[in-house]
Amino acid sequence: MTDRTLVILRHAKAETPGEQPDFDRRLTTRGETDADAAGAWLADERIQPDLVLCSPAARTRQTWQGVSIALAQARPGAVSPEVRYEKGLYSGGRTEVFDLLRTVPDTVHTVLLVGHNPTVSEVSIMLIPDDQWDGREVELRTSGLAVHRTEDAWSDTSPGSMRLIERHTARG
Repeated sequence: MTDRTLVILRHAKAETPGEQPDFDRRLTTRGETDADAAGAWLADERIQPDLVLCSPAARTRQTWQGVSIALAQARPGAVSPEVRYEKGLYSGGRTEVFDLLRTVPDTVHTVLLVGHNPTVSEVSIMLIPDDQWDGREVELRTSGLAVHRTEDAWSDTSPGSMRLIERHTARG
């Protein structure tokens, strides 16, 4: 069976909520630097997504942009992944994320999911199998990444189905 990797990335540091709609909040300067650092970390770990599932909010789109630039600089000429901006990653919850992951074709080996808390942290925790679970709830901080892996088909994605390989918080 083929290994499938899911990388969950919480968006980088965004502007404090103000008068603009939440959907339009942009990254701070630190957030832009941290998004670049997340991409550099993925490149160093030799993790190259085949598919990116990204919330359409401004801060997640900007996070993906920073990651993609860092990945491209680390691997010139590499094929760019397919990117899908999914409303459910902004307005939905855990159920929508699991439903979305189950639709990924099995030809895709690595998915990068860029989203928001609390959903991304909850999904990461829920994916951990019981035999790996140590009882700690670890919330992904801004620019936090969780790398999960399985040999199962994407259509079988469910709670407890993907081992946690690594967690990292990217800082520039």
